[in-house]
Amino acid sequence: MKSLLTAILLPSLATAAILPDAMGPYQRGGISKPALNDQPIWKEYGLKSSETASYQKGPTKFTATLWQLQDTTGAMAAFEWQRPPSATPSTAAMLAAETPASLLLVYGNYLLNFGGYKPSKEELDDLTATFRNVDMTVLPVLSSYLPSNGLVPNSQRYILGPVSLQKFAPGIAPSLAAFHFGAEAQMGVFHNAKGDTQMLIFNYPTPQIAMQRVGEFQKLNAAVAKRSGPMVAVVLAPPDPDFAENLLSQVRYQAEVTLDEYVPTRKDNIGNLVINAFVLIGILLAFAVISGFALGGYRALRRHSRHGEEADAMITLHLLEP
Repeated sequence: MKSLLTAILLPSLATAAILPDAMGPYQRGGISKPALNDQPIWKEYGLKSSETASYQKGPTKFTATLWQLQDTTGAMAAFEWQRPPSATPSTAAMLAAETPASLLLVYGNYLLNFGGYKPSKEELDDLTATFRNVDMTVLPVLSSYLPSNGLVPNSQRYILGPVSLQKFAPGIAPSLAAFHFGAEAQMGVFHNAKGDTQMLIFNYPTPQIAMQRVGEFQKLNAAVAKRSGPMVAVVLAPPDPDFAENLLSQVRYQAEVTLDEYVPTRKDNIGNLVINAFVLIGILLAFAVISGFALGGYRALRRHSRHGEEADAMITLHLLEP
């Protein structure tokens, strides 16, 4: 019975693969599940499915690995986590990094890694066109508040919950971060002559919650904290207090207000409506007067013509006469 079910399900499982049968001149080999280290973090980032496949063209081979996350935020967090320390920015996508032998990029809620080969833009377009349930939600802007001065390349980590917090910043307890308020955090490491400094920026739903949390962060041993709007920036055990103060001073929240209300135009002005009505009445009166003069002039000309009287004569039947 089990062998029968396997024979029935194997074709459907094969067609369920996300990675295509071919990529450019390369043909796909077997598909398997990639090894997932730190599975609790993947779960916190919202991993839904993953697969890896080998591609070959003659003696040349490369490996493609795909992770499908719940949303774009999870894909961005996984990208920062999986990005090699020596990687440099790539133009393959908005979020992309490469090494001499690999390419890592984000497409919506998908994270893709190519080892041994870097697909062209056309090949990537063909590949991503086959993806289903793509989430193209705008990425969070919290990372843009990290200062750029002294930031160690590829040291950023996006924190979505207690598991990733303990992984990347074990000096902060999850209860202190208060993720039950819906908090998220962006972490970065900054280089200084006296040592590297770790800073986290927590984002809370409201400035009032941030005001409550900043006081708790300030109680943390050897930590410096500052609030800006709904954000709380924390520097952990800085080797250079002056450098830490300089970093905190660069974190400034700027609210963006978008007005989505209807703006009246001239046609919505009741005064313009009345004026246009009088203009229309004037045009109609002028047309009536001109038409009357034209008709009267035409009849007068006919009277003075040779057949004018006959044309204007009225036929009477005299029905009342005996």
